[in-house]
Amino acid sequence: MIDLGVLLRVPNVEAEMGFDVSPDGKHAAYSWNPGGRWEIYEISLVGNPGSEKGPEKAVPVPVSRGKGGKFHPRYSPDGHRLAFTVDFDGSEAFHLFVYEFDTGEQRDLTQNLNCALQANFSWSPDGKQIAFISDQSGQFDVYVIPADGGEARLMLDAGYPAWKVHWSPDGLWLAVTVEAGGIDFGTYIVPAGEGEPVYRIQDETGPMDAGQACWSPDSKWLAFSSDVNGYNNIGIFELATHRIFWLTDGEGEKQFPTWSPDGTRLVYVLNRGTVSWLVIQKPGDPPKKYQVEQGVHYLPRFTSDGKRIIFAFDNPCHPGDLWALELWNGRFTQLTHSLPDELAELVFPMPEEITYPGLDGTSVPALLFKPQVQEPGPGVLLIHGGPDWFFEMTWYPVMAHMASRGWTVLAPNYRGSTGYGRTWQEASRFDFGGVDNDDVAAGAQYLLLNGLVDPQRIGITGRSHGGYLTMTCLTKYPDLWTAGSAVVPFINWFTNHKYIRADLQHWDLENFGDPEKDHDLWVDRSPYFFLDHINAPVQLIAGRLDQRCPVSDSVEAHKALQSLGKSVELVVYEDEGHAFLKLENVLDSELRRVAFLAKYLEKQ
Repeated sequence: MIDLGVLLRVPNVEAEMGFDVSPDGKHAAYSWNPGGRWEIYEISLVGNPGSEKGPEKAVPVPVSRGKGGKFHPRYSPDGHRLAFTVDFDGSEAFHLFVYEFDTGEQRDLTQNLNCALQANFSWSPDGKQIAFISDQSGQFDVYVIPADGGEARLMLDAGYPAWKVHWSPDGLWLAVTVEAGGIDFGTYIVPAGEGEPVYRIQDETGPMDAGQACWSPDSKWLAFSSDVNGYNNIGIFELATHRIFWLTDGEGEKQFPTWSPDGTRLVYVLNRGTVSWLVIQKPGDPPKKYQVEQGVHYLPRFTSDGKRIIFAFDNPCHPGDLWALELWNGRFTQLTHSLPDELAELVFPMPEEITYPGLDGTSVPALLFKPQVQEPGPGVLLIHGGPDWFFEMTWYPVMAHMASRGWTVLAPNYRGSTGYGRTWQEASRFDFGGVDNDDVAAGAQYLLLNGLVDPQRIGITGRSHGGYLTMTCLTKYPDLWTAGSAVVPFINWFTNHKYIRADLQHWDLENFGDPEKDHDLWVDRSPYFFLDHINAPVQLIAGRLDQRCPVSDSVEAHKALQSLGKSVELVVYEDEGHAFLKLENVLDSELRRVAFLAKYLEKQ
C-alpha cells in the first residue's frame, strides 16, 4: 500500500494559475509547496538542457515570504520585479503583491481594498501599471493601479464577471475575458487610453464564446479558444478588421494558445479525452505534436529566443513540475523535481481510460483504476468538482492510495464535464443533480455488472460539485452505497445561492435558473430536502471560510441527519476556505476521508 500521508507531502508545481518566464528567458517563476506552504520560487533556465549529458538540476530559490498561499507570478517587462497574488486564509480574497529583486522588498498594492481579487492580472508594457480584477463594486470588474502603489481606476464594467485580463504589447489595449451567458466566455477589447470604443469578439451571429486570449507580439492579432463549432478550437482575431481566422478545426479540445516571439507560430494544448499534447503550428501549416508521455501538459510558453517552450506536466506517476521542450531537437527536459528520490522507484498505478453506458445508454467517459486482486472487493466512485472541469490523466494522491489498497476506483467524466466538446458540457445545464447524478450512479452499476466490486462495499466521495453529487447520489440512489464522504459540498441550492459571491450567483442563474421561477427544480435537486432517504453513513468535510460552498450547508445537513437518526460526522476546518491551503489540514482531511470510507468498505 502506498502511504497516503507520504503522497500528500509530495510537493507539486501549481499549474492551473500559471508560472512565468523572465523577459530575458533566463529564469522561471512558479508557485510550489515544499514543506506544505505555497510560495513563489525562481529557477534558472540557463544551460544546455538538450546536451547528451543532460542538465544539472537547478536549485529553486524562494522569492516570497509571509502569511498565505502565493500564486500566479508575473515578471515586470524589465525583469526587475515580480508580481504575484496572495490568498491569506483560503477565502479567495486575493491580494496583489510586488517583489523587488534588487532590494528584496515585498509590498501589498491592495492592502486598503476590502474586497476580493481574481488571481489573474497583467503588467503594462512600460511596467508602470498593473491591470487587475476586483469585486469592490460588488461585481468583478477590471481596474488599473500604479505598480508603485496608489489609487485604482475602473477600466471595464462589462455587466459580466471579469475573469482574465491581458495588456497588449504596444500598451494600447486590454483583452478582458468575462464569464458571459451560459457556459460561454466573452473577450472584450478595451482601450487602455481614451477615445476608442469597447468591442467584444463576435462572428456573423453576434457575440461569441471566446476565451484564453493571447496577444501577438505586434499587437495586431489576438489568438483565442472557442467552442462555437462544437469543440474548442484556436481562432485568430485581427484587430484592424475584426475578422476571425481559424487556425484549427475538428474534434479534440485545443486551448491555451501562446504566440512565438517572432509572431509566426503558436503553441497550444490539445486534449483527446484525458490525455494531452503540446502542439506547435504556423497558420496554414499542419500541426506538430509533442508529448512527454501520457499525462497532462499545462500552459506552454516560448522563451524570448523562441528556441524552447516551458510548460508544466503531470500524470498519475509524476507530480506537477516544469519542463522544457527544446525545439531544435524535440527533446524534453524536466526542470523542477518534486518527487523525492526515495519515492522514485515506487510503482504508481495508472488508470485505464474507459467508457461505460449511462442509464439512458449514452457512453460516459471515465478513468478506472483496477486493483491487482482477482476477487471483487471495495469500490469507490470519485467525483470531480466544477462541474466545468474533468478528471484527466493527472497526479491525484487519493486516487493512487485508494487503488494501492486494493480498491477499484472509478472517476466518471459525467455529462456537464469539460474536455469532450460543447454538447457534452451543456448536457447538464438546468439539469444539475439529474443527468450528471444518473451518470455517476450508472458508473456504480457498471462496476457491479462487470463483477469489479463487492455489492456490499461501494463508496462515493467528491469535492465541491463532486461533494454535491455525492449527496444527490446518496439521496436518489440510496441502496447503491455503503458510505459517502462529501468534501466542501453544497447541499441546498437556495441557501448556497444566497450566501455565495455575486459572480457565483451569476453562474447559477445562467446555468440552473432562478430560485423563484424555478423553485420546484431547485427543491428537487437539493439533497437537503431528501436527507431522510439516505441509508449509508455520511461524512461532511467543510472549510469555515468557504466562499463557494458555504459551511452553513454542511452544518444544517449535519443537524438534520442527526435528528433523523442517521449515521453522520462533520469536520469543519476553521482556518480554511474551499481549497485547503495548509498542509496539516490537507493531511488531516484526506486521511479522515479515506479512514471513514475504509471503516465501512474494508469491513469483512
